Formats: sequence, C-alpha cells, structure tokens
Amino acid sequence: MIFGKAHLRNPLAAAMTLAMASTPLVAQTSQSVEERLQALEAKLAEVEPKASGLEGFSFNTYARSGLLLNGDLQSAPGGPYLTPAGSVGGAVGRLGNEPDTYLEAILNYKQVAENGTKSHYRLMIADSTTSSNDWTAGDGALNVRQAYVEFSNLASFSGIFEDSSIWAGKRFDRDNFDIHWLDSDFVFLAGLGAGIYDVKFTDSVKSNFSLYGRSFIDFPADTDFVPEGSYSTDNLILTANNYFGNVQWMISGMKAQDNDQRVVEGNTTAAETGVHTMLAYHGDSFFGVSDGNFKVAVMHGQGLGAEAKNIGADGDLHEDAVSTRFAVYGTTYLSESWRLAPAILAETSEDRYIKGDEYQWLTFNARLAQEFSANFEMQYEASWQTMDITPLGYSGRNAVEGDYSRFTVAPTFKPQVGGFWNRPEIRVFASYSTWDDELDAYAGGDALGADSDFESAQWTFGTQMEIWF
Repeated sequence: MIFGKAHLRNPLAAAMTLAMASTPLVAQTSQSVEERLQALEAKLAEVEPKASGLEGFSFNTYARSGLLLNGDLQSAPGGPYLTPAGSVGGAVGRLGNEPDTYLEAILNYKQVAENGTKSHYRLMIADSTTSSNDWTAGDGALNVRQAYVEFSNLASFSGIFEDSSIWAGKRFDRDNFDIHWLDSDFVFLAGLGAGIYDVKFTDSVKSNFSLYGRSFIDFPADTDFVPEGSYSTDNLILTANNYFGNVQWMISGMKAQDNDQRVVEGNTTAAETGVHTMLAYHGDSFFGVSDGNFKVAVMHGQGLGAEAKNIGADGDLHEDAVSTRFAVYGTTYLSESWRLAPAILAETSEDRYIKGDEYQWLTFNARLAQEFSANFEMQYEASWQTMDITPLGYSGRNAVEGDYSRFTVAPTFKPQVGGFWNRPEIRVFASYSTWDDELDAYAGGDALGADSDFESAQWTFGTQMEIWF
C-alpha cells in the first residue's frame, strides 16, 4: 500500500489505514457495519499509543567531536574552562575552542497503563575523550549519568497533585537550564534520589520538590573511626523549585554528615552544611526590545552551597565559603539573515577553600551568525573575560589578575539553516586568542601555564561536528 504525504505527516491516519487494510475483505462483507467499527476501534486502541509516541522505545543524543590545532599543526589545549577562572566555573565562549569528543546516548522506554498512568524509563550513557585515535586503551570516561523511572498522569492523583509526576533514580533535574554558547548551566542539579514535579497550587503557581544525594569520595580524614586515613561521605540536597508565572525561585539546603572531618589545605575546616538559592526570570522576548527570548538569574550560596552552578558537588568548600553568581543571555534576529546571542556570566566568592581567599571573574560573550543559503552560514564569536583571583596557594595556585580575549570565525554547514537550535552542524574554524602574561603564572600545568606550548597570543584552527536530537 502506498501512503500519501498526509499519512506521513499524521501517524494516526497511517495507523487507521493499516488497521483497515489488515481487516480481511471476506470478514468485512460478512460483518455488520457496527461490528466492523468495533473491530477497527479495537485495532486503533492497540496502535494509537505507539503511533503518537506515548509508548515504545526512542533514542536521543548529544555529541560533539573536534580537532583543535595550533600554528605548528599540533594539538592545542582548549575548552570553555581553560583560563584560571575556569577552575571555579569561569567559562569563556566554546566556538572553535573544544578539542574533545563527548557523547551522550539516551535510551527511553514509555508505557501507558490501562488506567491511563504513564511511565517513562530513561538510561543515559556518556563518554568523553581528548584522544584523536579511534581506540586508546585506558582513555575515555564511560559513565551511566542517568537511570530513572518517572510516572505521570497518575490515575489516583487529584487536587494540587492532579498534573504532578513522580520519579526516582539517578538523573539530571528536569528544569536545569544553561547558556549553550558557554557550555555552562545556570544551575546544574543532579544525583541519585527522588522527587515530584508540578505540584500546582494555581494556574500560574507550581512547585517541584526533590531529594538528591551526591558523593564526596576518598578524601583524607583525621578521625578515630577511619584508621586507614581515608573516608567518603554523602551530601544530601533538599530542593524546592517554585514558579510564579515567568519567575522562578529555587532554594536548596544540604547536609554532608562528617564532611567537616575532611583534611583540606591550610588545615581549615570543610563545610558540613550549606544553602543555595536562585532567583530567575524566563523572558519570552529579547529583553522587551524585539522577538526572541532571554533568561536572567542571580545565584547565591554559603558553605556547601557556595558552588553556585553544580549544586552540592564540591566537598572541599570552606565552612565560611560564600559566593554570588549572575548570568544572563538572550537570542534575537537582527534581520532576516542575521541572528545574535549575547551572554554575561560573572561570579564573586570568598573564603572558598581557605579563609581569606577571593575569586572574582566576569565573562562577556556574543555569538553572531549570518545565514547565506539553505545549507551554509557564517558564525562568529567574540569572548572576553577579566579575573582577579587570590587562591592563597590552594593546590599550588598563585594569585593572578588579568584579561583573556578570543575571536572565532567558523564557516558552518547544516541540513537546514535557520534558528539558534538547529543541529547537526559541521564547522571549520579559525580562532585568535590573547591574554595577559600574568595569567601564565596561575599554575604550571594548566592550559595557559608555563609548561604549556600556548603563548600569550595564539592562533588555533580546526573542525568540529555537533549534533543533538
């Protein structure tokens, strides 16, 4: 049987056609119209969930893979976190600045029970490598990053829980959001635990509640009950994520029992508790000036909450650590063929690891694209970061103050040009980076350090693919 375009666009129509075609002609002639309709309805009930995507297997992915070379045609260091500020989350623009292969393979299985309750199982496996070889023994870092079950449309839920879903397992929080051009989340909440989404108090007010656990593994300790001198502990993170229309207020409290027994540099005391909060606005225009969107957020944390992005992930934080982070980005079209995505990311923190240390940094980034044809566009990115870091010798780091700048040109091919989120892409690029010489003194082994082939002015070249679906 040949299906027309309408059937291809409408899976349910195709399913109806299949159901009708699968009913034998003899049976059709011997049955009444009512019996034939009942048989057709029964077949549709079987195929409709799969045709509509409510049941069955599906596959999603994110992947990138790039070759980054310096002027001597040798592999060059890179990544959004290559500057000294990157050690505490200070990202710079990623276009033409990624030398790795990173992939996520996401398997989903969905079911619908007879009472209408939906279930969703997700397994996510990820791998990361900086090797250019097709196979290198011991290279890569294959991880199960998510494995959870979520139930929604529960038949027994009513009232404020009528539209709620519950979950348990290991997962990324559903409502994490990021600045893609910096490869940085506003906040990233993840771990192993359970929670409930979309407790709806009114049409415009709803909340999510979760409990996540994260591990601080194999750190030196000085306790009577750990004679071997090493210890591990869990950090429990209780979160309420609240929405009032376009406004989001998130608050997390955390507790890592006995983490204050950790032996950290300077013989200072690691935090055992912490608090983190975020106030955000999700705009449906480009700052009210033109079509597009924007997101802006302020994050603040103390103790274990002073890691402002990866909530509860850093067990080395000092008990008096405090940090404040600001993030904003927007997207808009300047004309029919030009689009713009500016972003700002900044943070200030003190007493982070050692009493009296200070980390301050600010990043401006702008991604600009010019669409030439159905399959080709030019992408440009300018990134500038300034920093003033006083780590007080933590992990062999030295105090530095200075600026880093980079500009990238990237001819880009796509199956279909248009919009900020269309993938896959194949890019070639050239980048020019420059930074103050003082930044080389931060640490001998980092990307800008004295042991690196990088210089304070550097051209890099390469190619990269990026895909998600």
